[in-house]
Amino acid sequence: MIHSRPLVLASSSPRRQYLMKATGLQFTVAKPEVEEVYPAHLPASEVARYLASLKAAYFRPHPEDRIVVTADTVVILDDTILNKPTDRQDAMDMLSRLAGRTHKVMTGVTITSADKEESFDETTYVTFEELDQRQIEQYIDTFQPFDKAGAYGAQDSLPPGVNPCSAEEIAFLKEIGKLSLVEDSQPASGERIVIIRAIEGSYFNVMGLPVHKVYQRLMRW
Repeated sequence: MIHSRPLVLASSSPRRQYLMKATGLQFTVAKPEVEEVYPAHLPASEVARYLASLKAAYFRPHPEDRIVVTADTVVILDDTILNKPTDRQDAMDMLSRLAGRTHKVMTGVTITSADKEESFDETTYVTFEELDQRQIEQYIDTFQPFDKAGAYGAQDSLPPGVNPCSAEEIAFLKEIGKLSLVEDSQPASGERIVIIRAIEGSYFNVMGLPVHKVYQRLMRW
């Protein structure tokens, strides 16, 4: 609850739900029934925020006394958006394009209520290791990343023992007493395949929600 008003996370993403719960926020889940389509002329860097606002618009005709969080995450390489892969071959093609290169992950977030609305986005730069076909096939067969933009999940892909969080995220986790969140969000060493070399910016953003910024904004509502 935020200021005695119910909080709703309008996302079926298990990773966004995990991050929200891990910070101690209490919320219910509702899925916006919208077609996630954006104008063809829209720059790739504006798509995430546009789609988050589009999802928020679904809830505006129902102005109950609640706060709704909507979000959308896109992976951008060479100003082209890499969506969720349609099949195994599509996932292989995406990871082959990302291998050895740096791409952007952008998440757009809209927080809305009956009397207020706020939108923002977050950008993180992710650099992949050089990957051969065998490594790509192993990653896909192990993690089945067909529900993830860009065909990968950051939590499955980092070197063991690396804290990928930004200084801002670490300070936030200390503030709320949840420093274990990063370790808890990652699998055991033997259950990961390292395809990420470096993350510059918000790690939680790559997981699907810059939850530290969502939390801070909600506390101001």
